[in-house]
Amino acid sequence: MKKISSSLHPCKTILNAVALIALGLGAAGAQQLSTDPSTWLPAQNSQSLNLKSLSLPTLPLQPKNETQAEPSYHYTFQELGANYPFTLKGIDGSDSLFFNIRADEIVTKAEVDLIYSYSPALLSEYSHINVLVNEEVAHSIPVPRDQAGRTLNTRLDLPAHLFTEFNQLRFQLIGHYTLECEDPLHSSLWASISNKSTLSVDVKNIPLSNELSKLPLPFFDHRDTRHLSLPFVFINDRSEPSFEAAGMVASWFGILTSYRGASFPAHMDGSFPQKGNAIVFMKSDNSANLPSVSGPTLAITANPNDPAGKLLWVMGRDPQEIKLAAIALVTGANTLSGQAATIQNIKQIEPRKPYDAPYWVPTDRPVKFGELVPLAKLNSIGYYGNPVRIPLRLPPDLFGWNADPVPLTLKFRYSVQPGKTDSSLIVSANRQFMRSFNLLSADEIPDQSWTQKLDDQSMLPIVASMKLPLDTLLQEQELEFRFMFDYIKEGSCRDIIVDNVRGRIDPDSTIDFSSYPHFMPLPDLQAFGNSGFPFTRLADLSETAVVLNSSPSPQEVSTYLALMGRFGDSTGYPTTQVTVKFGEQGLNISDKDLIVIASGDHNWLQAWSDVLPAAIAGNSKRFDTSDLVFKSIDWKTPDPRNIENPARTALTYDSTGNVAFIAGFESPVSSGKSVVLISSGKPEGQEIAASALSTPDKARRLQGSLAVIHKDGITPLVNQYSYTIGSLGFWRDLLWKATNLWPNLTSYWWAVILVLLVLTVVLIALLRKIMRRMHHS
Repeated sequence: MKKISSSLHPCKTILNAVALIALGLGAAGAQQLSTDPSTWLPAQNSQSLNLKSLSLPTLPLQPKNETQAEPSYHYTFQELGANYPFTLKGIDGSDSLFFNIRADEIVTKAEVDLIYSYSPALLSEYSHINVLVNEEVAHSIPVPRDQAGRTLNTRLDLPAHLFTEFNQLRFQLIGHYTLECEDPLHSSLWASISNKSTLSVDVKNIPLSNELSKLPLPFFDHRDTRHLSLPFVFINDRSEPSFEAAGMVASWFGILTSYRGASFPAHMDGSFPQKGNAIVFMKSDNSANLPSVSGPTLAITANPNDPAGKLLWVMGRDPQEIKLAAIALVTGANTLSGQAATIQNIKQIEPRKPYDAPYWVPTDRPVKFGELVPLAKLNSIGYYGNPVRIPLRLPPDLFGWNADPVPLTLKFRYSVQPGKTDSSLIVSANRQFMRSFNLLSADEIPDQSWTQKLDDQSMLPIVASMKLPLDTLLQEQELEFRFMFDYIKEGSCRDIIVDNVRGRIDPDSTIDFSSYPHFMPLPDLQAFGNSGFPFTRLADLSETAVVLNSSPSPQEVSTYLALMGRFGDSTGYPTTQVTVKFGEQGLNISDKDLIVIASGDHNWLQAWSDVLPAAIAGNSKRFDTSDLVFKSIDWKTPDPRNIENPARTALTYDSTGNVAFIAGFESPVSSGKSVVLISSGKPEGQEIAASALSTPDKARRLQGSLAVIHKDGITPLVNQYSYTIGSLGFWRDLLWKATNLWPNLTSYWWAVILVLLVLTVVLIALLRKIMRRMHHS
């Protein structure tokens, strides 16, 4: 590569290119920069990019440093979704793993480190284990008799050319135990593949064009199952609207990443990451000789520090235009095209209604299964078909105390087997058995006209009803329907497996949560960690304000962005109406629920010192604790008061260790409004909080009203309810409040009703007597 001449000023070249956008030319009409390497941006090794040399049109990619190591991935089978070892049964048993390769990578090398064992009964000459990549045999593993019944280990190279974007790694047992007539499902036909086995893949980066139509690529690739870490860079604007814009974008990526989790390290000094992708927020400022735009603008360029990385620019002439650009991104990314787009108009977004989050199951009417999953996922094929899973993401304030179970109208179809069988449909909720239904065979169906009821796929339709306890379905749960077809033995040399049995859950099956009121005792950090409640009650966060220090640290901003990502994952909708406020003024907001993120000495929180259950200032730490730290309890009780643990002690100590705490309490400035405080003594403590909040499995460990977060996990300290939200209705609310005085009152509800009736009769009699006296007088 040629060296850049000392007489060449890169700023002039770059700003000439930027002028194309200022003149209103689209990305498609922009002229390309010179392909002469001497004019390329020399920022590969810089810590931060000079804003005056920023280029928004397409930059030619710099030649890659050949000494830079290519990415290499290592996964255990368990990390790829195999929760249990594979058990391959029968003469042709198999099981599979699925994994993907990013769109900007190609496989150069792959190998599997296999831990396996097999039956001593297998005939070595006629049996083997096939390893298939995308249904092409990559290896056949022999099964010698002298190694049978032991745990074995082998490393196999897999042909790189067999890999595509979406891949299946399948293990197939071809097994035989006799040369005579054999039972195709004999118990001696087995092989086991450990889920501790590993897959290693080396890849090579391939450059993608700077094109908005590829979004969310390469910033997020749904093929990539790893945790997303995406830096957010703030160039020259740290205003409240810019942070609101950043929160929207973080929530959008939270929706995309889903179970993977996402973190967003904040770069407040304007520096770009040395490797990978980033989102950049910038206010155009001609007086500072910065790149100028003509309105809210989105653009993609290469990362000058990493030719394989990209930068997504969210820009405007003022903070409000930056916010409009963010709204355009999170609500219309799939409509954008070109390298840069200037937003001309954004129609007012329809405000969200309570509990209408796209990911949440509607609770005001019966819901059909066809609304919750694609039709193709309602089928189960074969004797060992995969179960049908129905995800249920519910608002956590559905109140099932003293109420009937959830009604489920189940419609299903199945292949009727001949003779007599012991087949069944097993219904589970969150892996807990609920009920089973017998799948009657041809000889067991009393109605001999059943053949006339078969559908066009020769399956018999059935309608059944059942009830499910609400507390097993709250939060993120799923219903599982597993068709268990009995294998019919025909006798010696007559056993033939024809895997044509099928089951199907009809999309018209319904589940109904409409009879449950929305009511919840608070604070409840478990609801906050699982679903962001009560803030996500409105999916756009229009009734939520996030309060930061007047000069927030990068770690505090990262915690805020991690939270927005979790909220997006919970609701399936970006936080387009979130409010961000700085300092003490934010604490006085009375019409919103508050999330307060603070580190350091917390001087601006002094007005709330009397209501805080914990405090950290530098190395000094104070925590309230309760009996909760000594208990192991069931958090899914219908009546939350049964697990209440008020604070009993207050511990104060000095330590240099980094910890954070999360506390929930009622807003001191507005009754019925909620506050969640995320606090640490040092900004570094917020990194621990952000890590916990951005990882779904960790965030779900939050419980109670006060929890401490340290590098080894989350420990709940106090579980004390102090206020409620929602409404139970007159009679149930009366009974709920009465049980605060008489805890066993619910066991004698009939007596309560009788007493109320007597009091009503007495009251009517007194009123009539008073009316008569008034009439005679």
